[in-house]
Amino acid sequence: MRTDKIFYSLFQAFPSIFFDIIGDTTINPNTYEFVSIELKETAFRIDGVFVPATETTNQPVYFVEVQFQLDSNFYRRFFAEIFLYLRQNTSVKFWRAVVIYPNQNFDPDDQQPYQLLLESPQVQRIYLDELGTAAENSLQLAVVQLIIEREETAVDRGRELILRARQQLTDEATRTQIVELIETILLYKFTQLSREELAAMLGIDDEFRKTRMYQSIKEEGKEEGLEEGKLQAKLEAVPRLLALGLSVEQVARTLDLRLEQVQQAAQNQSS
Repeated sequence: MRTDKIFYSLFQAFPSIFFDIIGDTTINPNTYEFVSIELKETAFRIDGVFVPATETTNQPVYFVEVQFQLDSNFYRRFFAEIFLYLRQNTSVKFWRAVVIYPNQNFDPDDQQPYQLLLESPQVQRIYLDELGTAAENSLQLAVVQLIIEREETAVDRGRELILRARQQLTDEATRTQIVELIETILLYKFTQLSREELAAMLGIDDEFRKTRMYQSIKEEGKEEGLEEGKLQAKLEAVPRLLALGLSVEQVARTLDLRLEQVQQAAQNQSS
């Protein structure tokens, strides 16, 4: 399951989910928009940024990273991207960084250069398996935890959450949003199932709503194999471009790859 994509889809459609995760109920999520930002003249791209919807001097920019795989260089890349963004956007005065992990095992050991930041209120690390009471008290957080639920129990858990939504939520629009989130997460988990099969497993009488989010997910599922093929072709082209005299940074920009992908491809070629 492409966990980062599902989180970014959820944050874009329902920004309130993010502020529930970080435990800040004082912020109006409608004053923010969730965007992806390409840093100028570099191979860096920040996939998740909450920026104030209107120009402001006192609302922080939130840099969000979903990290569901172990990356020993993660913090070096993450903070490099943040400080490069701040250099290029001098109007930003306040910022926060949030990293979402499934559990502490995915938090890399390479922390010493950034220890003061990691221990400061500037940076918040969220471990989904430790949400505990917060998830019990918040239906939205319980839905987010469905992302890390084991496949063997995910459908049963999804069914419980749908029932909980119907019992607890009186506002029909909010109830529909929550049920849609549950459907979305399970569609990512069980790409081999048709919508009708999954709906039957969940005990949902009505058909899945044909929302823009749902259509996007289905298209991603169809194109995932094609995208993987394109990535492999790009990686195979890396050694040839380097042999022509291009720098690692130039190759990354030309092929729309991350620096570490180019470096790894070059290393694989030489080994």
